[in-house]
Amino acid sequence: MRGAFAGLAAGDAAGWPAARHRSALLAGWARRLHRELDAFAEERQVTTLPVPFALNQPVAPLAVGPSDDAEWLAWTALTIREDRAEAFGRLAGRDDVRARISVWAALDNLAAGKLPPASGHDNPHHFDDAAAVRAVAFGAAGLDPLEDACVTNAEDGVLGAVATARAVAALTDGAPMADAVEAALGALPPDTAIGHAAREALAAARAAGSPFAAVPALDAAVLDHVYSYGVAAAQTVPIALALADAAVTSARRTPGVERPGVEGFAVERPGLEEFGAERPGVERVGAERVGAEAFGAGVSAAACLAPVADSAPALTGALLGCAAGYDALPAAWRERVRTLAGCCLPELAGADLLDIAGRLA
Repeated sequence: MRGAFAGLAAGDAAGWPAARHRSALLAGWARRLHRELDAFAEERQVTTLPVPFALNQPVAPLAVGPSDDAEWLAWTALTIREDRAEAFGRLAGRDDVRARISVWAALDNLAAGKLPPASGHDNPHHFDDAAAVRAVAFGAAGLDPLEDACVTNAEDGVLGAVATARAVAALTDGAPMADAVEAALGALPPDTAIGHAAREALAAARAAGSPFAAVPALDAAVLDHVYSYGVAAAQTVPIALALADAAVTSARRTPGVERPGVEGFAVERPGLEEFGAERPGVERVGAERVGAEAFGAGVSAAACLAPVADSAPALTGALLGCAAGYDALPAAWRERVRTLAGCCLPELAGADLLDIAGRLA
């Protein structure tokens, strides 16, 4: 469970939108200057694109760290046993919350007396992946995310949440990645947009052979370049499943890493104590190396897909982090992503994401 939470937060931090989200903690005039510089670059045909910056302000918000996805995961874990409509209802009317369009529409619906599932269905972005991100908490706890997902989403948005929760639940129980992917596919009917995309993404990534090699194929097979739907569940959830699957498969093929008869990678799980032991003709390699390599490859590849870099790296990180276990993740990332910034939910500023995961466990 700690691996799932830290993995999601690391993927969240790795995507380029994280700095934009965290810049909300800076003064409004700094963000206004950023927008003006962006307009200047467009007008003058300047290829040096401006990035978030701090002038005469603390620079901590712009350091690599978790942003929106990690905070909504934490909020979900803290409220997971509450009635979901009531938990969301307490956010309605607040002017200090930052969220996906689907969440804002749902909050407006709840404030107007429209309860789930109408709050999620009568919603202009019912198809986004807000519920899929929150579903990581439900999957880690072995709970059904449906009631939560229906507050803010419908159709592909709900299917993506159920699929994510099933995959995380399987991995939390020690299943190999291949089984977790199959569990997710079982929630995605082939005749839905998300179900079709998931199967296309898996086929493309498996044919490519590695996460980085799969980036062009996934761009062609899954991404929608017609309109800005960068958080559509029908894109981000399939990409996360495909890259997590490819990362584990590719790591097992690496010379000196493959373990005959052991699928995926697990840390301190019953029956796998011998993982990493010396075997004839095979270099001794601990589970940490396999986990770190696969995790880095999968999350980095997801971050390369710029249109979906807001949440695809986070979802990919949740799957691979859950599979590897917390101790297998790179130490620098483990420490960097545990403290939340409060850029979306101010009450979470300074909260320890791993402490929240521990309380959920």
